Amino acid sequence: MRYQGREMDVDGRVRMVMESGLTARDRVGVQDFVLLENFNSEAAFIENLRRRFRENLIYTYIGSVLVSVNPYKDLEIYSKPQMERYRGVSFYEISPHIYALSDNTYRAMRTERKDQCIMISGESGAGKTEASKKILLYYAVTCPTNDHMAMLGDRLLQSNSVLEAFGNAKTLRNDNSSRFGKYMDVQFDFRGAPVGGHILNYLLEKSRVVHQNHGERNFHIFYQLLDGGDDELLITLALERNPQNYTYLVKGNCPRVSSLSDKNNWKVVMKALPVIGFTEEEVQKLLNIIASVLHLGNTQFGEGEEGETHITTETQINHVTKLLGVDGSALREALTHKKLTAKGEEIISPLNFEQAMSARDALAKAVYRRTFTWLVQKINQSLALKQDEIYQSSKGSSVIGLLDIYGFEVLLQNSFEQFCINYCNEKLQQLFIELTLRSEQEEYETEGIAWETVQYFDNKIICDLIEEKHKGIISILDEECLRPGETCDASFLEKLEDTLGGHPHLVTHKLSNGKTRRAVSREEFRLLHYAGEVNYNVNGFLDKHNDLLNRNLKEVMCQSDNQILRHCFRRKEVTDQKRPEMAATFFKNSLTKLMEILMSKEPSYVRCIKPNDAKQPGRFDEVLVRHQVKYLGLMENLRVRRAGFAYRRRFEAFLQRYKPLCPETWPNWHGSLADGVSTLVNHLGYNEDEYKLGRSKIFIRFPKTLFTTEDALEAKKPDIALTLQTSWRGYRERAKYQRIRHAVLVIQSAWRGMKARRRAKKRRQAAELIRRFIKGFIYRHEEYGPENDYFLDHVRCSFLKNLRKNLPKSVLDKSWPTPPPSLVQASEYLRLLHMRNMVVKYCKNVQPEWKKQMMQKVVASEIFKDQKDNYPPSVGRLFLDTRLEREQISLKVIQTLGNEKVQYGVSVIKHDRKGYKPRPRQLLLTHTFAVLVDRTKIKQRMDYTALRGISVSALSDGMFVLHMPSEDNKQKGDVLLHCSHVIEVVTKISMMASKVNYVNVNAGSIRFAVARGKEGIIDFVRGPELKVTKGKRGHLLVTAPEINTT
Repeated sequence: MRYQGREMDVDGRVRMVMESGLTARDRVGVQDFVLLENFNSEAAFIENLRRRFRENLIYTYIGSVLVSVNPYKDLEIYSKPQMERYRGVSFYEISPHIYALSDNTYRAMRTERKDQCIMISGESGAGKTEASKKILLYYAVTCPTNDHMAMLGDRLLQSNSVLEAFGNAKTLRNDNSSRFGKYMDVQFDFRGAPVGGHILNYLLEKSRVVHQNHGERNFHIFYQLLDGGDDELLITLALERNPQNYTYLVKGNCPRVSSLSDKNNWKVVMKALPVIGFTEEEVQKLLNIIASVLHLGNTQFGEGEEGETHITTETQINHVTKLLGVDGSALREALTHKKLTAKGEEIISPLNFEQAMSARDALAKAVYRRTFTWLVQKINQSLALKQDEIYQSSKGSSVIGLLDIYGFEVLLQNSFEQFCINYCNEKLQQLFIELTLRSEQEEYETEGIAWETVQYFDNKIICDLIEEKHKGIISILDEECLRPGETCDASFLEKLEDTLGGHPHLVTHKLSNGKTRRAVSREEFRLLHYAGEVNYNVNGFLDKHNDLLNRNLKEVMCQSDNQILRHCFRRKEVTDQKRPEMAATFFKNSLTKLMEILMSKEPSYVRCIKPNDAKQPGRFDEVLVRHQVKYLGLMENLRVRRAGFAYRRRFEAFLQRYKPLCPETWPNWHGSLADGVSTLVNHLGYNEDEYKLGRSKIFIRFPKTLFTTEDALEAKKPDIALTLQTSWRGYRERAKYQRIRHAVLVIQSAWRGMKARRRAKKRRQAAELIRRFIKGFIYRHEEYGPENDYFLDHVRCSFLKNLRKNLPKSVLDKSWPTPPPSLVQASEYLRLLHMRNMVVKYCKNVQPEWKKQMMQKVVASEIFKDQKDNYPPSVGRLFLDTRLEREQISLKVIQTLGNEKVQYGVSVIKHDRKGYKPRPRQLLLTHTFAVLVDRTKIKQRMDYTALRGISVSALSDGMFVLHMPSEDNKQKGDVLLHCSHVIEVVTKISMMASKVNYVNVNAGSIRFAVARGKEGIIDFVRGPELKVTKGKRGHLLVTAPEINTT
């Protein structure tokens, strides 16, 4: 959001505008070099860079130009919140950043509806590629988007990975150096969303395919394929993992780079290719070509006795023909012979050894360069606005171009490539000065400020020296390559001296004086560029400029089965008799088109600087930086920018910042902005030559004037803070009082109204309730209906509430509230449920020992309840686990029982079946049988399975009979026993024998078997005391006392 010219973030905090950083200028320098006091001093320029670099402030402005110093470490300044911080903010309102320039360019495109471009330049390793990535990432994140646009943004970002793999390499100065120039257009629709893209590539360093300097590498893709490709793929391509096995990869003697992971980068590239739109077949064809280049480098030649050349490595050439899909014999012929056309006749001439090696290398370079061009075209198809149409800008869209181009390059040995690169930089410098001056002049004219002529070095004379028709260096190169007869690099140098000998910016060994002759060898010429002097060695100039591939090699490639190669080598190219453009001429024409593209757009600039050659963070090499400042033309740029006024701001921004310094403008100015600024500067005592007022901006000539103003504002801030605090506290307390007073009134009125409404509502509800209750009472005996539903529901609810308070607390409590007539059935259901619930709870809480006791009691109840007189007194007495202590049982008996453990023991009286003589015995129960023991001897064993029944009387005696089968010789017949714990004993025997239903309670006599076929009888009578005697007729008479159960 905006508030009176100040920039506020999403949290409402005012962002620090650019001028506020001036108070710390002694520590961190100025954020804009235009504000340097001594702007002509290169030392002051570099010292300002050093101060900011030391504080991790890597970005600085020169007016609208962004200078970026590579920190060689990750800085936390590229997050999404940082993007939002710069989004929609004026260029100078916040500290310098690549996002500020990106956003400013984007907003200019949206508001002015005019195409823009951002030109990024600098030495290898200065961070150009990273800068372009940051710009693309900013647009991908901050621009409006949908699914299609998100996919396009992903393709834009992924294309960088692919182009880096095929177009970047390790050099002595940079581990990831771009070895080609790249111009990318990003197309935006009327809403500002990215909808398409297009890439132009310039001057790929194809010589790197066949040769690398010591410590450098070939293009990344070769090493990524060998290190990251799976075994199956390498077998298919006939490759080995060791890069040292390939001639084109060993010349630099640097197979590994510590800062790069070829395996991981291979995965990134393989993931990116399908995203961009490559099919699996296209990827395989592409990798076939890459592998064929490696095999081509391993192809060796030999010489015969007559000087003829032949191929000595058949395996390698077979791999090449298979991978490229060409005829093997034709390729062998083309690599060892060349086809000439003379007077309409074709002549096949054999190549010598050196020519054959050159033909092989030329083929490798041509195949790789053209494949790279096809790769860029394929990416363009993926990025195009419509996939089935050639890229073009529609009327409803605008474009932002990104130029990532090599910076001015000076090496120990400078050749044809450096000549082209520096020529490109001369053209860009010419364009830069022209556009900068035009932009300055337009701003002055718009604001009504008189334009002052700016003195600067016009490098048009150098551009003409290189590119002028019939006289320029490139034209001389063309003539030397085309003229008949023997030509060589030395003849080119002589022609250069003859044609351009008097030019002030050209020096050769022959043309130089004695002082400079030692610095220029006989094989060099020196150009005095805008950025400095550069010596170029002419060796190889003609070959690199000629850049011809034998026609018969082209014919072989045209017949390839590989679709990519057929696209790269057109049939028309073989049949066309017109000579193709030479390298420098082609580059010049491409550069002319690029200049036209850039001239049609509004430019922005990023100048990248490398702080040291060791790629170490925090290290600032002043000599190296000074070298780049010079070659980038930064001082020239600063002088042009400072030729007029150093500082300019819109009236509203200037007045908003500095109005506290004047009593008439503080705290608010109510007149026009121009009058307010005029009043302010008059109060500050500005001299007339220090400033000018335009139509919407103030122009300040000297940085010192701005610094003085900023220092005055800094000194004034305590007073401003005190005034603001006082005013704020008063305002805050008054506002607080008004809020409280208003809140009290609102609460009071609301509370009174709410209470009145509640009282009225309660009265209405009470009246309605009484009426319904009375009506229900009247109709209470009717069927449930609208007249009595409330009353009946109330009665039911009252019963349920009363029931909840008076529920029985135990299973023995049989009380239950009396239900109303309508709830009788429900009440009974509830009573049963409650009783069942209490029973379940009681059972869950019963201990195991008590559970066993209860089970025995239940069984006793089933057998004896209402059957035997002495049962009721036994209910309250616990059944014991045994009535005999372990010491009371003979050890001999226990040993005789063996594994059978005694589960229960009790003392009993055994009566003989004949004569009924009582004999004391011990009755021991085990899991499977019972035994009668006489001291130490087992008298009788009774198996539970043989037990036919148990008989007891209905009286209170302790007599019981165990009925055993008399047919079994092992058994002695029924057993007559008497025990004072008859209920307990009979219960345990019946449970252990699982014969509860075999217990008989007889009201009269009990019959028992005396012997086989003979029976005895036990008679039971009531008497005053318990007696067991022999009765009449041989019966056993048992007298049992009567038990009072009341």
